Amino acid sequence: MPDTVSQPRLLLRRLHSVMGGDGGAQERLDRVVRVIAQNMVAEVCSVYLARAGEVLELFSTEGLKEEAVHRTRLHVGEGLVGLVAERGLPLNLSEAPKHPRFAYRPETGEDMYHSFLGVPILRHGKVTGVLVVQNVAARLYSPEEVEALQTIAMVLAELVNSGDLVNIDELSEDATALGQSQTLNGLSLVSGIAAGVAVFSKPQIRITKTIADSVREERQRLEDAIAHMRLQLEEMLEHPDLAHGGEHREVLETYRLFAYDRGWQDKMREAVGSGLTAEAAVERVQQENRARMAKIRDPYLRERILDFEDLAGRLIRIIQGETGDERQQLTEDSVLVARTVGPAELMDFDRQFLKAVILEEGSSTAHVTIIARAMGIPVMGQIPDLLSHVEPGDEVVVDTAHDHVYVRPNEEVIESYRDAVKVQEQLFAEYEAERGLPVETLDGERVDLLMNAGLLADLPSLDSTGAEGIGLFRTEFQFMVSPALPRVDEQTKVYSAVLDAAGDKPVVFRTLDIGGDKPVPFLPREPEENPAMGWRAIRVALERPALLRYQLRALLYAAAGRSLHVMFPMIAEVAELKKCKAILQKEIERLDRFGKERPKEIQVGCMFEVPSLAWQLDSLLEEVDFLSIGTNDLMQFFFACDRSNPKLADRYDMLAPSALSFLRMVIAACHKADVPVTLCGEMGGRAVEAMALVALGLKRLSVSPSSVGTVKRLLRSVDMNQLRAFLVEHIQSPEHSVRDSLIMFARDHAIKI
Repeated sequence: MPDTVSQPRLLLRRLHSVMGGDGGAQERLDRVVRVIAQNMVAEVCSVYLARAGEVLELFSTEGLKEEAVHRTRLHVGEGLVGLVAERGLPLNLSEAPKHPRFAYRPETGEDMYHSFLGVPILRHGKVTGVLVVQNVAARLYSPEEVEALQTIAMVLAELVNSGDLVNIDELSEDATALGQSQTLNGLSLVSGIAAGVAVFSKPQIRITKTIADSVREERQRLEDAIAHMRLQLEEMLEHPDLAHGGEHREVLETYRLFAYDRGWQDKMREAVGSGLTAEAAVERVQQENRARMAKIRDPYLRERILDFEDLAGRLIRIIQGETGDERQQLTEDSVLVARTVGPAELMDFDRQFLKAVILEEGSSTAHVTIIARAMGIPVMGQIPDLLSHVEPGDEVVVDTAHDHVYVRPNEEVIESYRDAVKVQEQLFAEYEAERGLPVETLDGERVDLLMNAGLLADLPSLDSTGAEGIGLFRTEFQFMVSPALPRVDEQTKVYSAVLDAAGDKPVVFRTLDIGGDKPVPFLPREPEENPAMGWRAIRVALERPALLRYQLRALLYAAAGRSLHVMFPMIAEVAELKKCKAILQKEIERLDRFGKERPKEIQVGCMFEVPSLAWQLDSLLEEVDFLSIGTNDLMQFFFACDRSNPKLADRYDMLAPSALSFLRMVIAACHKADVPVTLCGEMGGRAVEAMALVALGLKRLSVSPSSVGTVKRLLRSVDMNQLRAFLVEHIQSPEHSVRDSLIMFARDHAIKI
């Protein structure tokens, strides 16, 4: 094994000495490349650095032709070097010229080299260069050599990212835009409108020393910091904002478990043992996590890795002497700006002035989104290159209704924001005034308007919105944040709290819809090409019946003496529903055997979200007490269109005549069988779609709490006979959608959309 592995600390010290020696940056880089080649026993060692326009330029080499330096350039994704930069992961090949991405550059003379090992040089999770070693002999480099080169790349990053070789500003394509007014697009994660000055989550972490003077001392620094971080998290859970229970508290408790993860800690300890300082060891392990995260498609798993990102940043700051025990004091209305934010980090800010959060990443299932929703803070996520557009102190306006963030807004935008706030306040006042009024059209047709929920934090909206009940309570979140299957008594507490909060209003509990894009930590998981159509929801429950049995048992316990409405998701055939009902019946009989009190009534329903059920409707409706149409999944299966694919986001419209005709058929069958039918997908919460649905004969809608006021106001301004006649005229249209026609109808008839 080469010296790099047998004497890693010696090599790191030598590199550090060379990097800090005399001469310019280019001269020092050339010396470093020679040292690496010697210690890796490589015929070639080269460094490519990122330039503007996603170009990688050969900056230094030992073994390739000297005239290629600063002449050879590859785009990110081009050639093997470009592939390393594109993936952000090491590439280890024994026959490089045979790889389909191999790009021959005659000026380098590298065609004679067979073995290739390239690793990314990273800065704050972004690739700023590629370090390569090559050999004439065809062989794969050992895992120890790959690990060693990755560690070398981290140390080399000090020199590369100093700005002496490539100006760091050059790599920010939008640097010239700073100081100008900009509109950024993103995705609304927690609704609301807000404004304030930009504040960054934490100052950029700078690791100024990477090589340990004493491994023993660095190990102690790491252990002390881990202990301090754990203490912080224990104290955080006692914060007044989390005094009451709920899923947001469970998020932080799960986050705390990550801080005790042995695998994560052991990797950091190994990195310290290789000769790195404690903070450099944490960053070294986190670089690996970032690289893995970039390749994970599953959003839930990506977000769990982001929890480690937040923990790593917190740990490095503790190592560097920042205790983090004081909350960040804000003195004016502020908007938090970050690539991502850990679930505990919001607790570090003064809630009085924190008005919104904007993120480069983030999703609706992210832990930070759940915490922010519980705290009532608007969040916008998935804003590309956000950090290159905003500087601390910039004025920022966040408008989640239009998925826009305005940075350094001009006076016109500020005035529009003020107007929007006034309109919002006026609308809220109108919704409040109408809260107790029935949802009744101008010609006297009643519509039941319920709300969707999934968190205990959502429940106060029942009173504030005037919703007539909960038409869909998603039960899976408690399972998604638990490292083990939640016990029956833990589940019972949650369901009891929901029923207590609802009082006399009905609650429809949907059983577990896990799997697909909602994995749980305690179940093994295999990759799926089409997870939305894979092992999920009732398919998981029937294959693992203990999951369903325990959940139904908890629901029955919680509903003792009360009404219980239970609904099974992702039913594709009546036979599946019968199996679910049989399990429920066994749990009811178990209640009787143990002398437990039954619910006073039990109603059983299922989600209609798989089109195959349309051809078993008569049989299905004989088996259920109610039906709920889940348009989110139903429409993606109906159109064979992945709703998470941005290229298809606007391709199909839920107001397509074919979709409306299909829904009308299902609704009519339910009315004929005298089975109540509710629509609980996102479609029902949008004004124009809600118009169409009630015109199709739907009498029950379950929407997000934020949509209750909007939909109620709209329906109270509709003459249903006129609208129904209009829709019947257009439902057989060959057009892509009837949306524009409905909007014109609404305007012509003073409908409040």
